[in-house]
Amino acid sequence: MATIVGGLGLSHSPTIVSGKLNNKAADPAWAPIFENFAEVKSWLVEQQVDAIFMIYNDHITSFFFDHYSMFAMGVDDEYQPADEGGGAIPIPPIPGHAELARHIGHVMVAEEFDMSFFQKKGIDHGCFSPLSMIALDEDGWKGSIVPLQVGVLQWPVPSASRCYKFGKALRKAIQSYPEDIRVAVVATGGLSHQVHGERCGFTDTAWDDEFLDLLETAPEQLTDITIAEYAKRGGWEGAEVIMWLIMRGALSAQVKRVHRATYLPSMTNIATLVLEDLGDQPAEAELKLIRQQAVAQLAGVEQLKGTYPFSYAVSNRAWRLNDFLHRLIIPEHRQAFVEQPEVLFEAFGLSDEEQDMLRERKWIELIRYGVIFFSVEKMAAVLGVSNPEVYAAFRGMTLEAFQQTRNVAIKYSVSHKPGAGV
Repeated sequence: MATIVGGLGLSHSPTIVSGKLNNKAADPAWAPIFENFAEVKSWLVEQQVDAIFMIYNDHITSFFFDHYSMFAMGVDDEYQPADEGGGAIPIPPIPGHAELARHIGHVMVAEEFDMSFFQKKGIDHGCFSPLSMIALDEDGWKGSIVPLQVGVLQWPVPSASRCYKFGKALRKAIQSYPEDIRVAVVATGGLSHQVHGERCGFTDTAWDDEFLDLLETAPEQLTDITIAEYAKRGGWEGAEVIMWLIMRGALSAQVKRVHRATYLPSMTNIATLVLEDLGDQPAEAELKLIRQQAVAQLAGVEQLKGTYPFSYAVSNRAWRLNDFLHRLIIPEHRQAFVEQPEVLFEAFGLSDEEQDMLRERKWIELIRYGVIFFSVEKMAAVLGVSNPEVYAAFRGMTLEAFQQTRNVAIKYSVSHKPGAGV
């Protein structure tokens, strides 16, 4: 089973990674940042942490308001630094722990949290700024991450209580992971700061100290505070510290403070906190029940012959081909697929097997490979193939024979243009 070794609270100001990339460790104005993060890093090394569950908020870089979720978790096997306007942070991509992420996702949904999941999205300074200080050496990254993006920028946002409850469920999810790995839960953001409006520049170190005291010893008291009160006491953007309650909820009641420090050089009170978890591991019978409940909704689906559930494992495996076919909604991509398919195949780096399935219209092979039907449907529409023709191919039948199994023999497609299979 997985072990939660402790929780970290780390500010994620771009100041942090900026200082690292510009070699400011010896500068007296920057030195406290480096010294404090060095203590955190030493603890992680000592604890032999394998994976970090990284809680952060994106700053309208990879997540925009066309689709904005409260809890969006990465289920990928690698994460690239995002371009925030001045170019991507010049650090290598970090490995993702996809299997742990998928397991956590199953448990959190079973616990009735409405999760979103993402792949192939860049991650901005909200995650990479503190992460670069604690897990990146000259020879690359140490360990892997599962990132959780919390939507705290557009109302409504999760309450402090909801974040704490999320952390409680997260503890069950991580501990029930069947492999023997050591996990640290890291919350980022804060402490007090405001970066917009006439109140820009507001900080309150007394509130920051009170918040850290309560987080360690009486976190439930923080769950009753409204977002407006968090903003009043710690600045509007400083209210993002509700994410720290996810981390604290994932720990047991028994924690030991290993490290705590704050430093206010400019706009944000930069904090580093390490709480070591002293709680007991649940009994194996309890963990087994959590695992069973996590997949209970799919129990028996393997007996449905000719049925291929589209899971995040399948999605990750067949991402390239699904992405290629999804892009058929773009007119230029659609035209190139019809007129110059070989050039397009090469440009997207499709494998020989993937290219062959597309050329030969191997409909059922595409499904078995991991292409979701609704990507297949788009391809058929572009090629002028009706849905019933695809259905017939799935079942190894002629169109005429398939139509005889229907109440009415009609042809249709998601394309409504003449000659598009209708």
